[in-house]
Amino acid sequence: MIIQLQQGIPAELKENILQQVKQIGYKASEVKTQRGDYLVAIGKKDFDIRTIGQLPGVADIHRVSEEYKLISRKWRVEPTRIDLGDGVTVGEGSFSIMAGPCSIESEQQIELVVAHLKENNVKIMRGGVFKPRSSPYAFRGMGIEGLQMFHRICREHGIKIITEVMQVSQIEEMIDYVDVFQVGARNSQNFNLLDALGEAQKPVLLKRGISGTIEELLQAAEYIFSNGNENIMLCERGIRGYENAYRNILDLNAVPVLKAKTHLPVIVDPSHGIGLRDYVSEMALAAVMAGADGIIYETHQKPEEAFSDGQQTLNFDESARLIRRMRQTYALRESF
Repeated sequence: MIIQLQQGIPAELKENILQQVKQIGYKASEVKTQRGDYLVAIGKKDFDIRTIGQLPGVADIHRVSEEYKLISRKWRVEPTRIDLGDGVTVGEGSFSIMAGPCSIESEQQIELVVAHLKENNVKIMRGGVFKPRSSPYAFRGMGIEGLQMFHRICREHGIKIITEVMQVSQIEEMIDYVDVFQVGARNSQNFNLLDALGEAQKPVLLKRGISGTIEELLQAAEYIFSNGNENIMLCERGIRGYENAYRNILDLNAVPVLKAKTHLPVIVDPSHGIGLRDYVSEMALAAVMAGADGIIYETHQKPEEAFSDGQQTLNFDESARLIRRMRQTYALRESF
């Protein structure tokens, strides 16, 4: 059960609601976010929710049976739209493109990618400065100095930044230089990190785990929301299977299912999903038609020279063509 409290509710009214919830045998947890105050009440006893709904200070009340409650579409029918500032929003009603290299490598690289994005009217640049790599000997990013350089150049050109955070201790040093924190597949159930990102209040793009179920992805998002941060995007980036003809299995089934289950924006990452440059564009277009609110993919001026993931990265010509085709496909989808 979710109890939405009135804005600015006096302490005595809130305490009365908590006592009434306790009397019916439910345990209530208070959640305060950027957008509202809520009580998430857990219990099994059947009762008439109007006994709580009519109490002074209650704005609304909803039954939600799923384990994930705050992110459920059963109580919030209107989709969440995330405002990144300067007119850049993510969510239903618009189509977001996020593009950039797997890893930030140099000042020249950032400037080249930014110029490419501006030329194609893309407002969000992805790029890693802390990189989780399968091999400890692979390039693992430029760290905070690289992020500061990334931030400076993007700010000069009005580009928003999305970059991966890997551990709780990095949040404080990164927070002034990012617009969206990315939680990668390997950290999708790092609950300490998710708790901390809930408290950090910056938008979060949460990727599905390498072998994660939809339920596990939604539960991970609930950790962030329940700690005070409603600005969450879910990202389908492919799951591990037994097929070795491509990197991962891009589960496009997940897109309409997630859209039905949650009010959060759903983003698709075809670069990691298939892991082969020749097929990234086709999977991106399929994701648009499946209902994605946005696409995040990798582009580099010379993919064959990229420090990481060059085999799944588009060059600028391929990227520009994909951007045009995605916008055309989105317009077609919206015309149905």
